[in-house]
Amino acid sequence: MNLKEVIKLADDLIFARTGKHLNDLQETILRGTWEDEDYKEIAKAVNRSEDRVREVGMELWQTLSQELGKRVSKSNFRSTFSHFEQHHNKSRYMICSHTLYLTDIQNSNPPNQQTYNPQQTPTLHHDLSEMPNLGTFYDRTSEIQTLKTLILTEKTQLITINGISGIGKTALATQLVQQIKNEFQYVIWRSLETSPTFPELQTNLIEFLSQPTDINSPATNPKLLPLIKYLQKHRCLIILDDIHNLFSSGELAGHYQPGYEEYRSFFKQIKDLSHQSCLLLIGWEAPREIAQIKHKNSPIHSLTLTGLDTTAAREIFKEQGLETQDKWTLLINHYQGNPLWLKSVANLIVELGCDATELLQNHPILLPEELKYILQQQCDRLSEIEKQVMSLLAKETQPVNLAKLLENSLITSSDLLNALQSLSRRCFIEKPENLYTLSPVISQYIAFLNYPP
Repeated sequence: MNLKEVIKLADDLIFARTGKHLNDLQETILRGTWEDEDYKEIAKAVNRSEDRVREVGMELWQTLSQELGKRVSKSNFRSTFSHFEQHHNKSRYMICSHTLYLTDIQNSNPPNQQTYNPQQTPTLHHDLSEMPNLGTFYDRTSEIQTLKTLILTEKTQLITINGISGIGKTALATQLVQQIKNEFQYVIWRSLETSPTFPELQTNLIEFLSQPTDINSPATNPKLLPLIKYLQKHRCLIILDDIHNLFSSGELAGHYQPGYEEYRSFFKQIKDLSHQSCLLLIGWEAPREIAQIKHKNSPIHSLTLTGLDTTAAREIFKEQGLETQDKWTLLINHYQGNPLWLKSVANLIVELGCDATELLQNHPILLPEELKYILQQQCDRLSEIEKQVMSLLAKETQPVNLAKLLENSLITSSDLLNALQSLSRRCFIEKPENLYTLSPVISQYIAFLNYPP
């Protein structure tokens, strides 16, 4: 019995007893317990007190005990569920008036009970096995509400969340999914870190989406349909993380790798055809055909994530045990409120054990090695023309207009405009009042790389 099956079974049992699904903390406790973690380790992972985690855990074990009719505890949870699987592998679940019945397939229905009807209470199928657990979530109230409105109220069919590395795109999406997952019959999270081709991804998704929706239906091998047909038939939420891995390095933003063009056709289907599902794309850059769509009534929406506000960003320094200082506001602005960048700098300050005020006074922009590595991953994707433009901007002390950029380079106006557009889509450049500039951190890093002009 794998962890996904354990979580699904526990969720069914809890729902049968309480009418509610597992919440985030309950699911984390189950995962941690299955991995032999103690309450202290689980509490640290979710940034909660050990007492609170222990309290929720005790309530969880009590509810599971009541539903299974035998004592369940943290110490015997794994053995109890493994034993349950061995002795009930021919069983099915029937949810009737929030009571779970386990009946053998050969047996008739329990007396005076109606067979579960998926038309009345749809069965939820969630595969979040590839969704990362990122620990502390910093306040993104407005972004969460915007996404909820787009998905649940406006029924937006395709949404991209893009932004520079470390800005918190995946963390935002995980928090969103936990809040809205029960609004969908199917929820699937897939990482594209390994760059699967579209046929590979489609086969994987259809395998999950083609399972019977009626728990009383016998297993069959139906003729498989194209992926879009399942999205039309069911209310699905599919999250594709690390979407940038579909695109070529050394090219302008959104240029597909050879052999990955079928994704373009799929995204076009999502945009053009009628269906009841939502596709959420997360990455450093979006497909060109999506980035180009801006009109109000489009079924597509792009959210470019910016940094944390000062109040939320200060929590990063508090977590590291650093005392509140006026310098933090300046530092947060320099690093654009980027959570991962700020954590890197905070770790450096703590590990050096130096006075933060003095350090920042002498070196206002710090580039720890781990921050350089983070930036390198995204900069390695730049085309040569983009590197030239970045080098030009890094030498400017003030935002510049297009005319000055053309004057200071040998790049043609057409190439320069295309490069600026691509860099904007990658969230590398800022555009205050129709001028162009780099953030202090990016500017210093480009100077460190010494790109040729």
